[in-house]
Amino acid sequence: MTKRGNSNVSRREFIETGVVASITTLFPRPPPAAERAEPPLPLITKAIPSSGERIPAIGVGTDSFRDRVREEIRAELKRMSEIGGTVIDTAAAYGDSEALIGEALESLGTREKMFIATKLVGGASGSSSSPTGAASFERSLERLKTPRVDLLQVHNLNGVAALIPPMQEWKKAGKIRYAGVTTSRVSQHAEIMDVMRNYPLDFIQVDYSIANRDAAEAILPLALERKVAVLANLPFGHSSLFRQTAERDLPGWAADIDVATWGQFLLKYVISHPAVTCAIPGSTNVGHLVDNQAAGRGRLPDAATRRKMEEYWDRKP
Repeated sequence: MTKRGNSNVSRREFIETGVVASITTLFPRPPPAAERAEPPLPLITKAIPSSGERIPAIGVGTDSFRDRVREEIRAELKRMSEIGGTVIDTAAAYGDSEALIGEALESLGTREKMFIATKLVGGASGSSSSPTGAASFERSLERLKTPRVDLLQVHNLNGVAALIPPMQEWKKAGKIRYAGVTTSRVSQHAEIMDVMRNYPLDFIQVDYSIANRDAAEAILPLALERKVAVLANLPFGHSSLFRQTAERDLPGWAADIDVATWGQFLLKYVISHPAVTCAIPGSTNVGHLVDNQAAGRGRLPDAATRRKMEEYWDRKP
């Protein structure tokens, strides 16, 4: 399981805090420096090349959002907004995800603070049982309880030729702000590069992690060349990377880049690539979300430190 740090208060600290609280009820005073919360590290934001708009470098993926964790989802999105996160990635194909996000943001009153990205299904398969791209999009808007989304993406490159033209029309109409395409499979990397060269895109989404660096070979350099923003999915490799950290110690030098946990180590590696705009780790746990969001603050590794991170990771435990 992830080593995500320990913030437990000792029994002695609890008792002492209670005594202090009783006294200060009668004699209020500012807490001593040792008791004050440290100010948060600076938020890392990155620019969307097509507009210059800056977004936080860590978002949240919602493939695991389901009705059984409805309250956890609301708590997670509430906390995310409080600590500066904005990017939420979902999809029509993610079961209850869009509806749960729409419900939570409506009840919290935070829709306008968030950057919502969703994905289209249908419109390409030719199946009479599949919704058209337009029908899929309208259903997404209804479920998300919003008249527009910030980013609309073609899911897994399914139907790019059929879906990109209407997406451009929706963009002109103000129903979407940015258009993109996604993949999460190395087998589609050549195809997504072809799409990047032949269609007007604001974003791509691609699988990228310290253990899966294939995208860095050609896709990420092409994104820089074409001035396309990048959402990095699977930064934890379906959580499999945490199994590999179980027998490893976090290197002491990780503190030099404001990293305190393995989750932050993995995320800072991803978002420090010059082409990556935002990483979208999945989470349905407030504690994990807070830990992930902390990776979006403070110092980023430079090129030399990135190589050091790769060498440390590649070394057998």
